[in-house]
Amino acid sequence: MKILRPQEIPKYVEQGLYDIGITGADWVKETGADVRILADLEYGRVRIVLAGTRELGMDPDGIIKEFGARGRKLRIATEYPNITSNYLLSLKTYRELYGVLRPKIITPWYTLGENPMVEIYLSFGATEAKPPDEADLIVDVTETGTTLNENGLVEIAEIMRSSAVFIANKGSLNDREKKEKILDVLALLLGAVKAKKKLHIFINVSQDNLNELLKELPSLKSPTVAPLARDGWYAVNTVIGEEEFLKLLPKLRKYSQGLVVHRPFSTLLLEEGELAQS
Repeated sequence: MKILRPQEIPKYVEQGLYDIGITGADWVKETGADVRILADLEYGRVRIVLAGTRELGMDPDGIIKEFGARGRKLRIATEYPNITSNYLLSLKTYRELYGVLRPKIITPWYTLGENPMVEIYLSFGATEAKPPDEADLIVDVTETGTTLNENGLVEIAEIMRSSAVFIANKGSLNDREKKEKILDVLALLLGAVKAKKKLHIFINVSQDNLNELLKELPSLKSPTVAPLARDGWYAVNTVIGEEEFLKLLPKLRKYSQGLVVHRPFSTLLLEEGELAQS
């Protein structure tokens, strides 16, 4: 195992230097890496947004139209030049003014794109501090918007949402031995992700109430039922969604005579079909 920057991981996995990796969905999209996303790991959630000063307005199309009408160059700073370029190309006003000309992407090493009226500058951090001197707009990650506000910026548009994802090299998935090991890792990761949303409950119930209780209980497959040492009594255990617990509680109180609840460490999906669908 090696810890690398998330920006590097998608291409390393695509090239087969590594069979698997964990990175951000944003960096898979930004790098254009041809990899298989096997799972959303549901942490590291961020939003990528277009932001600028309030004076520019809150409409991306309006901003592009205004700059174009004045013959003024629009400058955007970002760590995501490709995502930004594709976003601009998706805007109706941009296409009306510039057609299929791609915005210029300017880095210390190279310049790409044909449209000199819209320039995207690769930013190496502190992007929110670039306007108004080095850039008119920025495209950056945000969680709460606090950093934008502190720098006098407002969110103009959300471009995408991102979180940590588990990715694999497509060639590795075609190798039977490697695929089995990848599915093992996937099962462990998904088990941890899914366990955060589950509760494991243990219930003591009399035989008279057993069938009524079982009708109400959700489970991964089917509740486990075992007789207790005391005749006419059973232990039932099952895994349910956390959001289901409060809805079930009145029924659990009605039919059961003892209840223990704990959060599982992991809930593993061990069938390949279920893993493939995740």
